[in-house]
Amino acid sequence: MKQKNSISSVVVLFTAAIIWGFAFVAQVKGGDHVGAFTFISIRFLMGGLVLIPVYALFERNRTTPPTERKKKNRLTLVGSLLAGVALFTASSLQQFGINMTRDPGKAGFITGLYTVLTPVFYFLIFRKRTGWNTWVGCILATVGLYMLCLQEGMSFEFGLGELLLFFNAVMWVTQILIVDRFVADCDPIRFSSWQFLTCGVLAGIAALIFESPAWEGIRSAMIPLLYCGLLSTAVGFTLQVVGQKMSESPTTAAIIMSTESVFAAVGGVLWNLITPAHLHVTQEIGAVGYVGCAVIFAGIILSQISVGRKNMPGKAIQ
Repeated sequence: MKQKNSISSVVVLFTAAIIWGFAFVAQVKGGDHVGAFTFISIRFLMGGLVLIPVYALFERNRTTPPTERKKKNRLTLVGSLLAGVALFTASSLQQFGINMTRDPGKAGFITGLYTVLTPVFYFLIFRKRTGWNTWVGCILATVGLYMLCLQEGMSFEFGLGELLLFFNAVMWVTQILIVDRFVADCDPIRFSSWQFLTCGVLAGIAALIFESPAWEGIRSAMIPLLYCGLLSTAVGFTLQVVGQKMSESPTTAAIIMSTESVFAAVGGVLWNLITPAHLHVTQEIGAVGYVGCAVIFAGIILSQISVGRKNMPGKAIQ
C-alpha cells in the first residue's frame, strides 16, 4: 500500500505541476485583454468561491468541540488574511512581470527560484542551519538566471519585467513562511479558500482604482481566466494537498512540484507550435537561455535534496 501511495503521489503532484506550468501561457494571453489587477481578482475570487463547497463537504461530518472549532477558525482567519496579502503582492508582481516579458518559460524559471530562496530565508530569519547543497543551488540558480536573460548577441538583458518576477519569487517565500506558521492549526482547504478570497478582493479594489475593467475585455479573457481560476488555483491546490498527504517525503513533493517551471517553458513552446505567428506568446530564448534553464532547474533540485538537515516546505500555491 505504501508503494502504491508513493506512485500515486508522484502522478498527482506532477499533474499539479503541469497545470501550474501551463498557467503561465494562460496568464500571458489573459493579459492581452484585461489589466493585471482585474485578471488576478477574477482568477482568485473564482478559485476561492469554488473551494467553499469543497471544504463544506469535507467538514460536514466532523464533530469538533465548539471551543476548538472557534480557535481553529480564528487562526484560519488570521493566517489566511496574512497569506492573502502576500499572495496578492506575489501574484501582482508575477502578472505585471509576465505582461512585460511575455515569456512563459522565462517567467516560470525565475518564479521557480522560490524553491531555492525558501531555505535561505529560513536561515536568515530563523537562523536554522542550511546544508551546503542549498548554497551551491543558489549559485547555480544565479548563474542560470544570468544565462537565461542572455539574448541575441550575448548581451545581458534583465529589465523591469525580470526584476518584478524575481521579487515575485521573494514574495512567494514570504507566503510560504506564513502558510508554514499557520496551516498546521488550520483547516487547509478553508485556509486556501479564504486566502484566495482575500487576494481577489484586494486585487479587485486595486483594479477599480488603477484600471477600468470592461466586460468586453473580461469576456475575451474568459478562457485564460477559467483555466487559472478553476484549474491552476482550485484544482492545482487540491492536487497538491492530496499529493503531499500521500507522499513519503515533503522534499520529494517539493522537487516534483518545482517542475512547474519546466512545464511553463514547454507550454510556451507548444503554444507557439499550434498557433499562428501573430498569436505567439514568447520570444526565442536561444541555446544559451535553454542551458540557463537547465542550470536553474539543477539548482532547484540540488537545494531540495536532504543532506543532513531538516526538510523545508514546498510552495503553498501557484
